[in-house]
Amino acid sequence: MTVEQRGFGVGASLRRKEDARFLHGRGRFVGDITRPGMLEVAFLRSPIAHARLLGVTKPQGAEKRVFTLADLPGIGTIRANSALPGFRVSEQPALAKDRLRHVGEAIAACVAGSRAAAEDLAAACVLDYEALPAVHDMLQAPLPDQPLIHDHWTMNAFLETRRNDDVSGLDAVAAAKVTRTLRTSRQCMAPLEGRGVLAEWDPRLEQMIVTTSTQMPHVTKTGLADCLGLDEGQVRIVSPDVGGGFGYKGILLPEEIVCASLAIRLGRPVRWLEDRFEHLSASANCREHHYVITAWADKAGKLLGVECEATVDAGAYSSYPFGACLEAAQVGSILPGPYVLPLLRCHTISACTNKPPILPYRGVARTGVCYAMETTLDALARKLDITAEAIRLANLVPPDAMPYRNLVGKVFDSGDYPEALRRAVAAFDLDAIRARQAAGEAVGFGLATFCEQGAHGTSVYHAWGIPFVPGFEQAQARLSPDGVLELRVGVHSHGQGMETTLAQVANEILGVHPDKVRVVHGDTALTPYSTGTWGSRAMVMAGGAVAEACRQLAGRVAAIGAALMQVSVAEVEVADGKVRRRDSDVFVTIADVARTWYRAPQNLPPGVDKGGLEITAGYRPDPDTGTHSYACHAAVARVDVRTGAVVLEDYVIVEDGGKLVNPMIVDGQVMGGLAQGIGTALYEEMPYDRDGQPLAATLADYLLPGTTDVPDVRLEHMETLSPWTTFGQKGIGESGAIGPPGAIVNAINDALARLGAEVFDLPASPSRVLAAIHAAKGGVR
Repeated sequence: MTVEQRGFGVGASLRRKEDARFLHGRGRFVGDITRPGMLEVAFLRSPIAHARLLGVTKPQGAEKRVFTLADLPGIGTIRANSALPGFRVSEQPALAKDRLRHVGEAIAACVAGSRAAAEDLAAACVLDYEALPAVHDMLQAPLPDQPLIHDHWTMNAFLETRRNDDVSGLDAVAAAKVTRTLRTSRQCMAPLEGRGVLAEWDPRLEQMIVTTSTQMPHVTKTGLADCLGLDEGQVRIVSPDVGGGFGYKGILLPEEIVCASLAIRLGRPVRWLEDRFEHLSASANCREHHYVITAWADKAGKLLGVECEATVDAGAYSSYPFGACLEAAQVGSILPGPYVLPLLRCHTISACTNKPPILPYRGVARTGVCYAMETTLDALARKLDITAEAIRLANLVPPDAMPYRNLVGKVFDSGDYPEALRRAVAAFDLDAIRARQAAGEAVGFGLATFCEQGAHGTSVYHAWGIPFVPGFEQAQARLSPDGVLELRVGVHSHGQGMETTLAQVANEILGVHPDKVRVVHGDTALTPYSTGTWGSRAMVMAGGAVAEACRQLAGRVAAIGAALMQVSVAEVEVADGKVRRRDSDVFVTIADVARTWYRAPQNLPPGVDKGGLEITAGYRPDPDTGTHSYACHAAVARVDVRTGAVVLEDYVIVEDGGKLVNPMIVDGQVMGGLAQGIGTALYEEMPYDRDGQPLAATLADYLLPGTTDVPDVRLEHMETLSPWTTFGQKGIGESGAIGPPGAIVNAINDALARLGAEVFDLPASPSRVLAAIHAAKGGVR
C-alpha cells in the first residue's frame, strides 16, 4: 500500500467531505425546498387515544381545502405483514376511518398557502367522536377483559413467541438465583430535523415525485406505489440531506401517502413539515419494554440458564416495512448477548395498545435487552460476592471459540470479548473508587458488555416474511471524461459520513483522490435498488459493493491503460489514480484512460470491453448472517442521596468494529450513540395517563441530554477483522446507544449498594433513585 493510499483510503481518519456544506448552511433539507404554487398541509389529529370516529365538520367556505379519507378514494391502507406464526395483521389507514386508535392519529388534511393558514383550518374543524376505553398498559392489554383495539382480533397482541428450554432443574444445582422485574420507558427519537414530505405530480412523465426525509428511499417507493395504486416506475423518491434518522425515518408514512394523493388530486405541489409538538405527541414510539428475568449461576458465576418474560408495547398499528414485532420477537435471540448460555426459556408478547406504532430506534431491542441482562448479571455477582468483572469473564465467549454459534443460532464472526472487558476495567482506579465508598461516598462503578449483529441479510430476514428482504447490495462506479469517479448507491447517508467513507473505499481500490469522487445517493431514479440504511449495514454492504464495482472497473481501466503504454495487461497495476507499469516510472493516469474512452476512441485497443467505464456490481457477504461488533462500556456515577441526582464522573468505551474505514467517523458515531444512551438511562420518558394521553408533549417536559450531561468519554478501538467482509469491517452504527443504560444503572446500583437500594426502571430519574433509596431496608429518608 502506498503512502497516498494510507493517507486517504480505508483506515484513514479523513475529514468528512459533506461537512463543508452543513457548517456553512448550504445543506438542502425538505424544509429548504419550495415549488411554485406549493401548498402546505396541516393535519387534524386525534385528541383522544381511543374512540369511534363519527364525523368531521369542515369550516364553512373551506370544504374543498379539508380532506378526509372519504375525499381521497382509492388509496390503500398500510399493511405490514409477517410470516411469523400467529402474527395478527393491522390495517392502518392513511387518514383515520371509523376508529381513532391513538392520540395524534391523522384524521384530515387541511391545505392552504401557508402552514399557519392550514393550521387555522385544522383548528376550525369540528370533530365528532364517541370515546372508548383506552388500552394504555402493555401488561394489561393482552388480557381477555380488555377492549379490543382491532375488532377482528382475539386479543390485543400482534404476536407471542416462545422458546421452551427446560430450566426446571436449575434451582437444585445453582449456587445463586436472582429474579428482577425491570421496565424501560417509551421514548421519542428526536432527530434535529423532523419528518418532511414534498409531493408533486409530473403530468408529462405521469410520475409522482416525492421529496421526503427518509433513510430507505427504495423501500418507501415500493410501499407508496402500492398504496397509491401506481406501478413503481410512476413513483420517484428523492431523499435530500436528512437531519438524522435513527430508525424514525425508516418507515412509510401516512403523511407521504396523503400528500402524494393530494398532489395528484389538486395538480399542485403539496408539502408537510412535522413540528416538534407533532413529533412528541403523535410519535412517541420506541423502547417501552417490561422484563421479568431470572438467572441461575454456579459458585464461580458461570451461567446455568436464563428465563425471561418480556413484553414490548408495540402501539396501535404495525408500521411498514419492519412491523410491530421487530423488538419483542428479537428479545429471545438477543438475550444471550456475548455470553455462553446453555439454557434459555423465553416468552415474549408484542402488545397492542392505544399508543403510536413502535418503530426501530438505534439499537433496536438490544438496548433494553442489554439493560436487562447486564443488571441481572450484576445482581448475581452481588449475591455470589464476586466482582462484576469476574462474572462476565466467567461467561464471555472466548476468542479461541470464534467463529462461535450460540444456542439461538447467532454466529459470531470474530473478536476477543474478554480483552475488551479487561481493557475497560483497567482504565479505572477501582481501588480509589472503593476507598471513596468506604468513606461513605455514594459513588459506583458499572459495566455493560454486549455484541451487535449488523448487516444481516437474506438468510436472516426471509423467515420474517416482512415486505422486504435484503439481498445483494448494488453500487455503480463510473468514470467521467475528466477522470472524476462517480459512485451511485441505494443506501442513504443521514449523518454517517458515507460520502466520505465510500470515497475512501474507492481510493483504496483505484487510488482516485477522495476529492475526485462524487457519491450520489437518495434518489431512486439515479441509484440502484437497496433496502436502505438500517441495521448497521451500510459500510459492510455498500462498502463491499463499491469495492467490487471499483475492482471490476479497475480491470477495464488496466486493459486500456496497458494498451496506451503498448504493454500487456499483466505488466500493469492500478494504484494512486494511475495505470503504472510494474517496477517502473511509466504510467498513464486514470483520467488519461477516461479521456481516451470518451473523447479519443480512435486510440482504443481492439477487443476492448464494450461495457466501457461504467460498472454496476452486487455484493453480499458469505455467509450473510451478519457481522458482530461488540463493546464494553464502563461508567463511574456519583449519586446525591438527598436529591436522587446522578452525575457521570467518567465513562470508557472499548469497542471492536472490525476494520474501521474511518476511525474519526466511528468515534463520532459511537459518541453520538452514547449521548442517546445517556438519554435512555437518565432522562428520556414519555409517560401516558390512564386515558392514553401523552404527558410530555413539549421539550419543557420531555428531557433530552445536553452537552453538560455527557462526560468526556475515553474511547478505545480494537480491530478484530471479520473474516466474511471485504476489508474485515463490521457494522458499528448502533453500538454506542446499546451499552449506556446497563453500565450507568449498574454504576448507580453499585453506589447505592451500602444502602441496600437498587434501581429497576429506566430512566433512572431522581424520583426513581429516591424511591429506590426509600424502599430499601434502612434506606436514607
